[in-house]
Amino acid sequence: MEPARTRAGIAMVGFDADDTLWRSQDYFDEAQARFERIVSAYVDLADVGKRLYEYESRNIAFFGYGVKGMALSMVEAAVEITEARISAQDLHRIVGLAKELLRHPVEVLDGVRDAVEAVAAEHPVVLITKGDLFHQEQKVRDSGLADLFRRIEIVSEKDPPTYARLLEEFGVPASRFLMVGNSLRSDIAPVLDLGGWGVHVPYHTTWAHEAEAQLRHGGDRMRTVAAIAELPQAARELDAIASAVAM
Repeated sequence: MEPARTRAGIAMVGFDADDTLWRSQDYFDEAQARFERIVSAYVDLADVGKRLYEYESRNIAFFGYGVKGMALSMVEAAVEITEARISAQDLHRIVGLAKELLRHPVEVLDGVRDAVEAVAAEHPVVLITKGDLFHQEQKVRDSGLADLFRRIEIVSEKDPPTYARLLEEFGVPASRFLMVGNSLRSDIAPVLDLGGWGVHVPYHTTWAHEAEAQLRHGGDRMRTVAAIAELPQAARELDAIASAVAM
């Protein structure tokens, strides 16, 4: 990486990928709805989705994030919720849901390329995303956005230690790093905890795991924008504040 700029202020901007640059959770929501319909043929449960999330949460430590982890959790949940009465045919249908998720085309969200290019004109930008390595690599490649980023990092978790390690590799102190993303839990809170900056770009649907977030401190170093088109101005405002704080 090139060294950070000598002037004070934001020296680097990081971007999340799923549901920040392109659609993702919509497809997972659709797959879950279809899973619930399959399982509901065996049991009369109104909380099948909640039960699935319990399995997914427990299995993150084993399977990580992404489609494959969800697929294994769906299979386990289906067997246990139905007390092993689910048919092999329906288990095959559940595996098929995962394959469909992996085949979905990448749909870049409106205004994303213009916004990233505007920010990249003023700061080095990097992409930091988590999930299944092969699937994330494919989405980055198919998005047509890879050329905008100095580096692309696919990590297993997005927490303070992970960001601290990456920032050390980038040669950028947390106090001069800005992260952009839709998830408070994964994109904003960990960076604020390290003393960095954040722009939250909410998406219309969020996985329950990512919605579980509390900002312990640093809320004054964050902006929330209603649309990605507002990002360049929000980044400039935070850059100005970061510059003033450093003086």
